[in-house]
Amino acid sequence: MTNEFDDLKALMDAATPAPDARRRAENLELAQENFARAQGSRAGMRPTVKRGLIARLTEGAKSMLNTLSHRGVLTATTAIAAVALVMIVPQTRDYVVDPTTWTESRVALPKPETSKTDDEADMSADLLGESIEESIAETPLVTETKPALAPSPRQQKLSAAVPEVQNGQTAGIGSSALYESADAADLRSLPGLVPDQNTEAYANADTNSLKVTADEPVSTFSIDVDTASYSIVRSSLMNGHMPPKDAVRVEEMVNYFPYTYPAPDDGAPFRSTITVSPTPWNDGTQLVHIGIQGALPEIEDRPPLNLVFLIDTSGSMQDANKLPLLKQSFRLLLSELRPEDQVSIVTYAGSAGQVLEPTAASDRTKILNALEQLEAGGSTAGQAGLQQAYQVAEGMAEEGDVTRVILATDGDFNVGLSDPDALKDFIADKRDSGTFLSVLGFGRGNLDDATMQALAQNGNGQAAYVDTLNEARKVLVDQLTGALFPIANDVKIQVEFNPAQIAEYRLIGYETRALRREDFSNDKVDAGDIGAGHSVTAVYEVTPVGSDAIRNTPLRYASDPKPEGSDEIGFFKLRYKTPGASESQLIEQPILPGQAPADDDVRFSYAIAGFGQLLRGGPYLGDWSYDDAIALANTAKGEDPFGYRIEAVTLMRLAEALSR
Repeated sequence: MTNEFDDLKALMDAATPAPDARRRAENLELAQENFARAQGSRAGMRPTVKRGLIARLTEGAKSMLNTLSHRGVLTATTAIAAVALVMIVPQTRDYVVDPTTWTESRVALPKPETSKTDDEADMSADLLGESIEESIAETPLVTETKPALAPSPRQQKLSAAVPEVQNGQTAGIGSSALYESADAADLRSLPGLVPDQNTEAYANADTNSLKVTADEPVSTFSIDVDTASYSIVRSSLMNGHMPPKDAVRVEEMVNYFPYTYPAPDDGAPFRSTITVSPTPWNDGTQLVHIGIQGALPEIEDRPPLNLVFLIDTSGSMQDANKLPLLKQSFRLLLSELRPEDQVSIVTYAGSAGQVLEPTAASDRTKILNALEQLEAGGSTAGQAGLQQAYQVAEGMAEEGDVTRVILATDGDFNVGLSDPDALKDFIADKRDSGTFLSVLGFGRGNLDDATMQALAQNGNGQAAYVDTLNEARKVLVDQLTGALFPIANDVKIQVEFNPAQIAEYRLIGYETRALRREDFSNDKVDAGDIGAGHSVTAVYEVTPVGSDAIRNTPLRYASDPKPEGSDEIGFFKLRYKTPGASESQLIEQPILPGQAPADDDVRFSYAIAGFGQLLRGGPYLGDWSYDDAIALANTAKGEDPFGYRIEAVTLMRLAEALSR
């Protein structure tokens, strides 16, 4: 018996070819390439890191070949690898994705050389043919082969513009551009490239109309320090397409920039500065510019800060500009916290869960480890996440502490409370506890800006959109104090225009912040908040009596108001509450013609206000153009220490080119 085994071993040794490292590497590389093609997507397009049966088999064979060197074992593993290659190649060699039609066509791939005969190869393939077919069928990016359909005109345009796809985005154009450059039906025909449909929703209203002063002399609105709209506009333009008009809220674009308005010097929480100057886009009108500067109190002895990070880990957050960018952003925030501050992390996807109990900010390693372990997957249980985050926040709060919930999401709430009105009521019930809610938006394609605005506005917090790590630094580092420490709540502005001096007026922006006239004196009506060091800007365009720019013809039976003894063009009022107070305080100031000079801050805000109106269609701008906005901004950039104003000019130039 021993001799028979020896003879058999000798025969096997004689039949076994000598090891050939080069040939082995070529065969494995070809097998992996063919398998990737059989999956129907290139590596950069695959949204998962999970490996299938065949991939594990080839990786195992490769690992054995790379690590084992004993001749007897090498002989066995070489045979296994050869069988694996034969099993893979015949089943997958004819699957190729046509990049023009995005359908499969059968094109033969090169067949690797093997030491086996065709009969042996066919027999080996039959052993696992069924399991390979099942593996291919389970792959979502591979569909049943069928005749290619004629592409639609939009698909042809898309294919020409998107010749290559890498890491989930097209070369030279961001995925968000695709959402608005083709119909949803066309996009759904591109498997794996984009979601089923563009579900972006924005909180906005029609542009404020021109008011006749004699009919409606009073304008009332809540202040706004949110900046999300500017970042969304930037995201669109930098990806090569114009932003949706509803995404443009002019006041948020204007308020994105820091201004050096005069600071309060009498112990008041803020100071207002009013400028009246000619309108850049209309010779017959004037602009009333209202700049409000918040005080920046000493915060060296600030109370401990309790932060609950409420993080969306649903499947829609898997893109690089969502959960991965979110993690990087929160790393920047942690560097600004003090040892006595506390951090907790709550996530939601299908169901909510606390992944980090309240932890001292000094334990940075523990917090970062919890962040890094987060993965995207599942549906979006927004209601459950909000409820648990508030529970955790209430448990962390102690007398004198500042407690905040920071929600980071793409806004895709699809489980539980998904209606903005229902979310508004839920958050409004919670803000009275002193725990405010701020919202950070990430990513494009299913960005629910409307929901995020409803949450932030009713949670007494702020809404920002983070499209770059630099924006994360601006929001979470440079402006952290203002975001977390308010100096005034429920801030409202009311301006009464004098019909003897002003024939018409319109408020530029603030469409979603409008209040009724009687709301101004009602302390139960919620309004915006101003944080430490924040500035707020509002701009009216007014038409003096007798100007050739008056658009409305006089009424036949209208009265002829001519109040005597005043050249005031209007009267400015502002109401606010100090934090924790239930009654508001009033600030008043007349508005006079030619009041205060228009410095660089004022003129630059005019350029941005005009830019925002152009993006929305500009019905009141006449022939004023992007070139005019660029010229005005360039003359008013001032010192610009962070380069924000230079960036704005770049965006204007992009918009001008794209608008042709």
